[in-house]
Amino acid sequence: MPTAIAPGRLAPLAGLLLAAATLPADDASASSFTPQWSFANASINYLDWSDGTEQRTATNAAKGDFFYLELEGGAGFDWGEFYGFYDFENPHNDTLEDDTRDNRRSAAKVTSHIYLGNSPFSLYFHVYDFRDYGFDSEEQDRIAGLGYRHTFANGLWIKPFLGKAWVESGDGGYDGENGYMAGWVLGYDFAAFGERFSLTNWHEQTFDREDAYLRQNYVNGPAGGVGTNGAAALWWHPIDAVTTGLQYRYSHNKLGTADDYQNAMIYTLKYNFR
Repeated sequence: MPTAIAPGRLAPLAGLLLAAATLPADDASASSFTPQWSFANASINYLDWSDGTEQRTATNAAKGDFFYLELEGGAGFDWGEFYGFYDFENPHNDTLEDDTRDNRRSAAKVTSHIYLGNSPFSLYFHVYDFRDYGFDSEEQDRIAGLGYRHTFANGLWIKPFLGKAWVESGDGGYDGENGYMAGWVLGYDFAAFGERFSLTNWHEQTFDREDAYLRQNYVNGPAGGVGTNGAAALWWHPIDAVTTGLQYRYSHNKLGTADDYQNAMIYTLKYNFR
């Protein structure tokens, strides 16, 4: 089983990643720990669940629209690459009007590809942590497996992975092995109307999950054994310092909701540090 990262340590880890992403990459005498490429940004986001999703989940881990702040960054070295983000959801809203429950949540994720020599294959590691402070609940997913990297002649790049999954939940939840996860991230940069754009997609497919997890970690469990999670996005880069985008967020048998499909639009404005 991979070494656990305590939930409270993910935010500092994401901060260290962002700091590393701002190191200079053009010093000829740089060590192997100086990034060959890096990026870092801060953003404000609004997630708008579809009316259908809000209706379908009204009694099934109900979903509501919210703002969130995000720190995001990544860095690549000659031996591997790292990506991470930290989200703070509902930062302005510490209580709900009807029951005074804390409505703030946090989510953090760190992924890495450790290259296997000069091949396109890599060791893949992935930690995702979610906390809901109002319900005093948390879940941390850990993935360890193999990754792959490829860039096509037209500039499209894709990084698929497949790994064994483990989960650690709060009180009353399931802890232990939890099947497998397959997925990818991909991107494509292009120009149109004299402007710079890009398309991205991240996708996760979980399968062969444990029955105890599917019963205990869903509001109206058991959920189906296969879970789908991801987002597809169109980004506009009007200037180097600013990116704005529209994301289509989708999931099924994830986010605490059993069986029902969930979808939303996310409206994002980023400030790019580099």
